[in-house]
Amino acid sequence: MSPPDAVGITYPADLPITERLAEIASAMRTNSVVIVAGETGSGKSTQLPKLCLALGRAAAPEGSTRRAMIAHTQPRRLAARTVAERIAAELGEPVGGRVGYAVRFTDRVGPDTQLKVMTDGLLLAEIARDRDLRRYDTVIIDEAHERSLTIDFLLGYLHRLLPRRPDLKLLITSATIDTARFAAHFGGAPVVEVSGRSYPVELRYRPLGSVLDSGAPGDAGDAEPDATVSTTDPVEAVCDAVQELCAEGPGDVLVFLAGEREIHDTAAAVRDLALPDTEVLPLYARLSSAEQHRIFQPGPGRRIVLATNVAETSITVPRVRYVVDVGTARISRYSRRLKVQRLPIEPVSQASAAQRAGRCGRVAPGICIRLYDDLAARPAFTDPEILRTNLASVVLQMAALRLGEPRDFPFLDRPDPRAVADGIALLVELGALRPEGSDLAARLTPLGRRLARLPVDPRLGRMILEADRLGCVRELTVLAAALPIQDPRERPAGAEQAAAEAHRRFSTDAASDAEVLLRLWDYVRSVQKSSSANQFRKRLRAEFLHVQRIREWQDLHRQLRQVATDLGLRANTEPAHPDHVAQALLSGLLSHVGLRDEAKRDFLGARQSRFALVPGSVLARRPPRWVVAAELVETNRLWGRHAVRIQPEWAERLGDHVVHRSVSPPQWDRDRGAATVVERVSLYGLPLVPARTIPYAR
Repeated sequence: MSPPDAVGITYPADLPITERLAEIASAMRTNSVVIVAGETGSGKSTQLPKLCLALGRAAAPEGSTRRAMIAHTQPRRLAARTVAERIAAELGEPVGGRVGYAVRFTDRVGPDTQLKVMTDGLLLAEIARDRDLRRYDTVIIDEAHERSLTIDFLLGYLHRLLPRRPDLKLLITSATIDTARFAAHFGGAPVVEVSGRSYPVELRYRPLGSVLDSGAPGDAGDAEPDATVSTTDPVEAVCDAVQELCAEGPGDVLVFLAGEREIHDTAAAVRDLALPDTEVLPLYARLSSAEQHRIFQPGPGRRIVLATNVAETSITVPRVRYVVDVGTARISRYSRRLKVQRLPIEPVSQASAAQRAGRCGRVAPGICIRLYDDLAARPAFTDPEILRTNLASVVLQMAALRLGEPRDFPFLDRPDPRAVADGIALLVELGALRPEGSDLAARLTPLGRRLARLPVDPRLGRMILEADRLGCVRELTVLAAALPIQDPRERPAGAEQAAAEAHRRFSTDAASDAEVLLRLWDYVRSVQKSSSANQFRKRLRAEFLHVQRIREWQDLHRQLRQVATDLGLRANTEPAHPDHVAQALLSGLLSHVGLRDEAKRDFLGARQSRFALVPGSVLARRPPRWVVAAELVETNRLWGRHAVRIQPEWAERLGDHVVHRSVSPPQWDRDRGAATVVERVSLYGLPLVPARTIPYAR
């Protein structure tokens, strides 16, 4: 059976999906939802939209002269652009005509556009102004197996929308994993399996050596045993693997790395190898369009493509024969212990490892070198984002988009009700939700609406918004980026004294741990500007600074700075007053306030908790009466880290919506000639104002 055809629409015969298009078309005619399972490279991202056009989708609704459109979502901006450009090229048309795309900062959609390729976040945002998505008669959710929070939101919303829109067709594409979950969620929707064009892939293991770095609680290093830390430089290991593969014969090499910083460092080292007739190319989402295009226009020589997990499933890099997999990725994960969203570098799942290895079996037999050998011990799949994210952000987005209550929303994986309640409580503390009300959307405050526009943990977002008011955005983007990562200062066994001497320059005469972090940041930046990438790594190691954590800090700072710019927040050019920095931090950490208990030599915290400052804190030797700790870490006891001195009146002002006020019966004050009462103010049980006399107001 031939696939549906239309004027100007053809399908490449060598793509595996082409032979299944007729079956998919038949399923679309009789079902509202169809799930297409196939590996990256099978052609589903480019051919399914063409199939929808050939079937007459994107037609004018009855009684209207305006055509509907096909919405085709991608999880990343890079994929949205490249998919749109590829489809337009196959149709022999320019982008912005029948095929357009929309990503943040760029819109190439014209009046004649029928197929709109877009990030899933943009489609979700459209729901706020087009509740029934009337602009579209077809929605394609691509790469649904990634299970991002946005994808889960969209799938839940479309599940609810379909009964109101019987004319709407939904295509869900996924790698060949866990498709049964999607089918069951949509009432037994049909699944069409598409095989990939896989050739045999030889797996070789070249694991890095490792030791366990276990900092003692309260050290300037970690507060608990750290993850395994490589004793072999991963940059050198990648170079060795690349040389091994280049000796195998012709063909491009795709290297999977954790992030942009790792790509830049590795690129410099690979170029230093001076491999003949070889080009080294980076690939990550923030690259310019011109740089991204180079990936899809291979020249005559060999290419070494250094990529993040953007190349794992979202796009297909052509002409790859070999893969080097470091086995790590940045995974957004909420730490209930630290109360912030983190972006740690973690081992990838078995499913991700299989996807990466499969990138080199598309055009010929391939070889994949894995720089790890613990695959069997890794989880089968990456956790859906909704199970590893701060639910305060979930609740905030649901309120902003008026999606109803979390308990009633048809998520694929329903979040824990206790976690939802914790998220609501935190949003009330931050001033994003009003304390009372049965309708979540009605409880959203003006501050909450601004906070919803910040794609970061709500605590960090609240700090940044307050920093704009106080004129310390520059300092707060640095500090907010430091909080989700582990302390980059190391104190390895046997070198504690040397490490302490190296770190002392940052803490001498510092008034707070925030000031220490800002000094460390400025120092690292100065070293980086005056050194090559290799010199920079060696200098940091020699001074007991963890290179990978410094990179994480810089990467997150870059993102926060971009977010602040997008919202029109003003970065200060002159150093901010330390009190303003402390107040901005406090705005996101009201439940981390501590009152000094001299008898017990620790701090009374919120809700009758008790914590001590870590010994490495500059405030530990002479503790102030009031502090706020950016992190509360529980090991043998509860420890406060990254502490700053505060005044209780700051907490009273910032927490006015959550403080408890009590007043005594009125009494006549002869001196004042008026009735007065004694007011007491507390925050989560902490007496901010033990007693003060104020005029009695009826």
